[in-house]
Amino acid sequence: MTGSFVVGALVVAQVLLALAMACALVRLLRGPRAQDRVLALDAMYVDAILLLLTFGMREATTVYFEAALVIGVLGFVSTAALAKFLLRGEVIE
Repeated sequence: MTGSFVVGALVVAQVLLALAMACALVRLLRGPRAQDRVLALDAMYVDAILLLLTFGMREATTVYFEAALVIGVLGFVSTAALAKFLLRGEVIE
């Protein structure tokens, strides 16, 4: 019974994370300012990380965890680069 409860909770979490990702996508497409779009992109990569982690827990494999780590590193670097670009107008000085 506890195994089916955990799987059910993971499915519910995946559905809610997909819904959060869809809301962030709407903000990414409709955002009136560039800062709104960067924040939506940041929320989307965090949601993607969490979605991959829940897939990894359901499937009991480490491939999803490694992919989530790569997305986390690339997402952080891209958010920092976009923030610097919006602040100064250039990324590399």
